[in-house]
Amino acid sequence: MKTAREIIIAPLITEKTTQQAVQNVYTFEVSMNANKIEIKKAIEFIFNVDVLRVNTVRIAGKPKTYGRWSGYKPSWKKAVVTVKDGQRIADFDM
Repeated sequence: MKTAREIIIAPLITEKTTQQAVQNVYTFEVSMNANKIEIKKAIEFIFNVDVLRVNTVRIAGKPKTYGRWSGYKPSWKKAVVTVKDGQRIADFDM
């Protein structure tokens, strides 16, 4: 079984995600084989908040070229997590 730190790779901090943080919605890059239940438990363990909803999206790797070499960017998975009203995750507060 994976630990919470192996499931949650990094928070995604962009203009859109910082605007969503005001509405208690946070976005994280997560492990490709993590499911919603594991993500919920990991977020609750790491940040000590109550998670109401978890939505996940798999993002396919895109083709990239560099000169004469071509390949693909890696595929990854993100989780959009909604927490209970009145609770905050400090990493997103700017």
